[in-house]
Amino acid sequence: VQLVESGGGLVRPGGSLRLSCVASGNIFRINSLGWYRQAPGKQREWVGTFIRGGSTYYADSVKGRFTITRDVPKNTVYLQMNSLKPEDTAIYYCKDNDFNQWGQGTLVTVSS
Repeated sequence: VQLVESGGGLVRPGGSLRLSCVASGNIFRINSLGWYRQAPGKQREWVGTFIRGGSTYYADSVKGRFTITRDVPKNTVYLQMNSLKPEDTAIYYCKDNDFNQWGQGTLVTVSS
């Protein structure tokens, strides 16, 4: 399964963005899909995970602001990001955790 992210862009602090991670195959086959991000000059960090049964887990830094959902007919997992902060600026990646398959990333910039 190949993964392609989209939806990044420039947004003001306090704004929202929705990122998409589209799978080339049936997204329902992915047991664990993670969202990660890498800010300039920093290591890649975990943002959250969607488990096939519907459970979600989030890093403390985004809990209450970010939400991961899945649309099976569209083979897509979304990362809804609200109340964005400048420190959320990063390249965001999705990953099939079972097969260590990464997407190419999409850049999110939060700036006034």
